Amino acid sequence: MKTPPLPESPAPLHLLSVVIPAQNEEGCIASTVEHLHLALRLEGIAHEIIVVDDGSTDSTWEILQRTMMNVQTLRPVKNLGPRGFGNAITLGFDHMHGDAVVVMMADESDDCRDVVRYWRTLKEGWDAVFGSRFVRGGGVIDYPWTKLYVNRLANTFLRLLFHVPLNDFTNAFKGYRKSVIDGCRPFLSPHFNLTVELPLKTIVRGYSWTTMPITWRNRRVGISKLKIREMGSRYLFITLYCWLEKHFSRGDYWRRTEPTEARSNARSA
Repeated sequence: MKTPPLPESPAPLHLLSVVIPAQNEEGCIASTVEHLHLALRLEGIAHEIIVVDDGSTDSTWEILQRTMMNVQTLRPVKNLGPRGFGNAITLGFDHMHGDAVVVMMADESDDCRDVVRYWRTLKEGWDAVFGSRFVRGGGVIDYPWTKLYVNRLANTFLRLLFHVPLNDFTNAFKGYRKSVIDGCRPFLSPHFNLTVELPLKTIVRGYSWTTMPITWRNRRVGISKLKIREMGSRYLFITLYCWLEKHFSRGDYWRRTEPTEARSNARSA
């Protein structure tokens, strides 16, 4: 399955939204926001940083209020509805004003410089950019071996099932044009399975996409919220849903594009 080509005249992008879900991240949320803001400001990128507090019971919300004094582009949002990683990201999408968005983790596991590269690649005209930690130029630091094994097994399964040359579906750290987010609604995943739903729907519904290498490092403070045992059936459900849509929707959700010369769906590392 090949990605649709880039549009000949892609819509220009003006404002980048970065959506960060956060639950009990008092030890790192301020530095995550400040480092991201600095990286984007130094590159002259107009942006907003939307941090969604997903029911924190520590001082995350108070820290965000104080951080607003130094980071004028920060827009904290409280999730007052059902909690969950996917619900928090969806709420962030609902509050974004940008014409493109990057989803980023709150624990500083993602590199702020990669956010800049996402923005530049989206401005080339791609509908979505999928970062991969497992291609030349990418990398992981201090990845727990059990999670790494499960990660590689799950991503190999998805790559073979959907016949696409992507090997890091499950990483949340990706970039999208707003048109893709709108075209992939409604979102069915209230938890971490949204990390699979977003790229799969992007691919199945015919949006153009490319990949780029990214780096990841394990969190240095706090506790990971991802529980693999609890998420297995949820990942499987959304995978089967997208597979059924691909084969039986008859293109009902397919993005309509004008015929043009095909282009590659992968950037050289």
